[in-house]
Amino acid sequence: MLLVCRFRVSPSEESAFTTRAARALELLAARPGCRGGEAGRAIEDAGQWVLTVRFDSVDAYRRALGPFEVREHVHPLLAEADTTTEATYESLITVTPPRHPRPPPQPAELNPRPRTPSCDLAAAAERARSQERV
Repeated sequence: MLLVCRFRVSPSEESAFTTRAARALELLAARPGCRGGEAGRAIEDAGQWVLTVRFDSVDAYRRALGPFEVREHVHPLLAEADTTTEATYESLITVTPPRHPRPPPQPAELNPRPRTPSCDLAAAAERARSQERV
């Protein structure tokens, strides 16, 4: 099952959004049946963001949304998503990369577009954890 949530984020809200998105991904990824997720910004329109999370099944997705901490941090974020399109999808076609080792990409290929500090989701996750400790 694939969760796809689209957001419109103003430049002034970007730092707070990335912190919240990183925390939401962290919480969901810790739930059984979650295969991981990511958040990304549109290349052509920096105000458009997407959060995607993969789950083993619809049941795993629903169970992942149940714990108090998820309801406290994830539900409010998802409530801000664009509701003009569907957010939950049944995975019908999945492609797995070959298992043979591939050479690592050259450093210039790792991130051709320079990252702004507000887009660093690892830093955003650390900000979220440090704010919770306070």
